[in-house]
This record gives sequence, structure tokens and C-alpha cells, in this order.
Amino acid sequence: MNVRIEKFTSALGHRYEVVRELGSGGTATVFLANDTRYKRRVAVKVFRPEVAEALGHERFVREIALVATLSHPHIIPLLDSGEVEGMMFYVMPAIDGETLRERMTRVGKFPIDDALQIARDVAVALDYAHGQDVVHRDIKPENILLTAGTAVVLDFGIAKMLNASSGGNSLTRAGVAVGTVMYMSPEQASAGPVDGRTDIYALGCVLFEMLAGRPPFIGTSTRAVVVSHFTDPVPSLHHLRADVAASIEAAVNKALAKNPDERFATAREFTDELAKARRAASREHMWRALGGTSPPPKSGEWHGKREFAAIAAHVAATEAANAAAAERAAANQQEQAPPADGRTWRGVPMVAIVGVATIVVGVVAWLLLR
Repeated sequence: MNVRIEKFTSALGHRYEVVRELGSGGTATVFLANDTRYKRRVAVKVFRPEVAEALGHERFVREIALVATLSHPHIIPLLDSGEVEGMMFYVMPAIDGETLRERMTRVGKFPIDDALQIARDVAVALDYAHGQDVVHRDIKPENILLTAGTAVVLDFGIAKMLNASSGGNSLTRAGVAVGTVMYMSPEQASAGPVDGRTDIYALGCVLFEMLAGRPPFIGTSTRAVVVSHFTDPVPSLHHLRADVAASIEAAVNKALAKNPDERFATAREFTDELAKARRAASREHMWRALGGTSPPPKSGEWHGKREFAAIAAHVAATEAANAAAAERAAANQQEQAPPADGRTWRGVPMVAIVGVATIVVGVVAWLLLR
């Protein structure tokens, strides 16, 4: 058995039986373990000795107690915490799934609906946590777990503890890496005061990456990435991916505003705007599929079947009118004399087009609005 695992297992006594190491980073190591009391699999995160020393017992207990109050379907709960032989740890459920980072590595650019749904799940979790005065401070793909068709957020409150242990500077704390600053707001990078809007900025970065296949701000070093956050405009999502609707790009750009006052005030606002953008994108796609060439009509208060019927009717009526106009224009360009057989039939196709379109519209409306 690994010496670290053996030491930690021995220190825990009989409560948690360590199975194996799941992963290790600059600040902590995560173990898969059996909770012998409640007969369940758990994940135990153990801070490195130097990090635990910088944290201090009182701060650790205080912040963990606050995190333990969070209870939400999109937040991984805290089950237990403690300190043994100078090793501080906390316990979470062991959940089957993969991190968003693992999914990103595998698929690259996400289907738009999948990306928006993941962002929505995270935003709902953030809105709840912010209502409890808890700011995550480290939203990134590694802290988002995808399981059973949903996204859940882990490690609430940990970044705050680590930042406090380094004097409040996110860039100088132990274990900070380029991968973290990829999602760090300008105010957090400058050690300024932060609130829920810093999480909204980070989520905007994550959503951008899911859609574009790359983070919005990149660089070869921590400093270069931070400078990019402060000075570079948000790259055009539509340029990087042509099927991203303007409404979605506008929502992402607002989340990524340099000035917190220019972002969404709450995660709920971000969620609502993403839902609105998703509907607008769906309407536009439907409009194009039905043959519409002009900008689609505004949605108003339409929903579901009624919206589809209204759009279908509008497209059919517009196309019928266009066909009629084309027929009239063609007739005007031809000689006014009647055909050799003396019959006048030129108006029949126009009437037929309009009549058929009217019948189709009526049937569609009846089927979809009943």
C-alpha cells in the first residue's frame, strides 16, 4: 500500500477504509474510501500538510461549517470533515460520472443544447449558493461533475479558504495554475473584493469553452492569461463556430464583461437570459427549416405548439404571397394577348398556390393549436 494512503488510513481509524487514490493536485489528494458506519462509498479530500498549516484549524472549521449548510440537487454535499495528525480532510459522496474537463477532452465542441443545459445546471446551483452568501470562487471544468444527465458543482468554499491562507491573493496561493486563471475574473485576479458576479464570469468562460472548443482568454503563462482577462476583448463565438446564434453570443459576452457592474447581477438572470437565447435560437432554426428567408418574427408570448403553428402559418402565408407576386410580375412581362386557343389560364396557378397554402396553414394550425 502507498505510504501516504497507509498513513492516512491508520490515522482515520475504523471510520473510513481507504480503497485507492483518485487524484492529486497542488493543494490536496482525493481518495476513494468506504464509510464503514453507513456502508457507502465516499470521496475523501485531504489537504497537503503545508496547505493545512497555512489554513489553520479555526478557519478550516469555520468555512467547512458554512459549506455544510448547502443542500441543493446541483451541489455535491459535504458529509463529514475532520483533522487527524495534522491532516485536514472533508468527505463527499463518491458519484459515478466524469468531470466536465474529461468530457471536454473527449468531445471538443459540445452540441449547443448540451452546453446550455450544463451551464443552466451550474447557474442554478450558483444562484442558490449566492443566496446563502456563499461564493464559489473557483468555477472551472474540473469542479463540475457530469452524472446521470445532469451537472453538479463541487468544492464550494475551498477557494476562499485557500485564498485566505495566502493573504487573500488568488495568484500566490499554493497550487494555483494556468488552468485555474483561465476562468478567473479580473477583480479576483487583482485580489479585489468579489461577490457572486465573479462566479458568473467564470461560468461564462466555461460556457464559451464548451461552445468554441477553447477558453476565451489564453496564454503561455499565468501572467499572460491574467493580462488577457484584463485587456483583450472576448473573441467572437460566431467566428469560432458559425452555428452559435447571436442571442447566445450576446449572453456569453455579457457574462464576460470586464466590469462586474456590466455583467448579469445574479446567476438567475444569467439562467433566464440563456433560456431566452435558447428559445430565440430554436425559433430561428425552425424558421429557416420551414423556408423563411427574412428575419423571423418576434416570439411575443408564444410557447410550444402555438409558437410552431404561428411560425409555420407566417412562413406559408409569406411564401404564398411571394409566389403570387412572382406570378404577377411574370405575367406583366409577357404579351397581353391571350393564348392562341383564346383561353386565359395564367391566374390559375397563383390562385392554386394561395389556396393550397391557406389549406395547409389551416390544417397545421388546427393540429397544433387544438
